[in-house]
Amino acid sequence: MDIKAQSLYQDMQSMALQSKAGLGELNPASLNGGQVNPSGQNFADMLGHALESVNSMQLDAKGQAERFEMGDKSLSLADVMLAKEKSGIAFEATIQVRNKVLEAYKTIMNMPV
Repeated sequence: MDIKAQSLYQDMQSMALQSKAGLGELNPASLNGGQVNPSGQNFADMLGHALESVNSMQLDAKGQAERFEMGDKSLSLADVMLAKEKSGIAFEATIQVRNKVLEAYKTIMNMPV
């Protein structure tokens, strides 16, 4: 259950560049000094994958907590608390991204045409 902060940061930067360039595809050379998104996914796919990842982290943390409560000796309290904290941080980051997207949407909608 690793939160890959660097990968998440790079994905967010590429999404920001795509949003600045418009809805079309970006020139791959314009991404972070020539780096190309190897998966070739669009924004909706990346967002869906990120949400699925956060959801799976939360389900895993819940499952570990239930197993610990039932007396599973292979889990320690530290493992359970670490999983719950990781899922909580991932959820908070998701909420912050959602808030920023909504703020950007409202700003765009308020622009004069």
